[in-house]
Amino acid sequence: MTLLTNNLTAIDSELSNRQIALDPDGYFIIYVDSADGLICAKHCTNVINDRGLAVDPETGKVIPAKRKVNRTNTKLYVGRTAKELCVKIFEETQPSPVSMLDHAAYLGREFVRAELALLSGAEYVQD
Repeated sequence: MTLLTNNLTAIDSELSNRQIALDPDGYFIIYVDSADGLICAKHCTNVINDRGLAVDPETGKVIPAKRKVNRTNTKLYVGRTAKELCVKIFEETQPSPVSMLDHAAYLGREFVRAELALLSGAEYVQD
């Protein structure tokens, strides 16, 4: 890697560790379906508790960020490109499943990463 790439990677890693406010309208599990050439985003609902943690609206249990949890998604969005997926979620879906601009920006970045992984055949892991 070049010095510039190392610097950009370090900046990105540092920003990934910042404290963020969670979207009360839910979250997305993003993955790539390589066989069908699709970027997929499962939307799940949550409630934000008084400590700022996302909890399952049905059980009241905290949803862990670092461990896989089996939850039923409310909707599955799919697109062939990051742009197509963004149009479906942010322009065609009313009401929007995203209520915070920083969440929308994060999703856009992740959809582009997923698209690049799809095009290159690399593994995609959601940040």
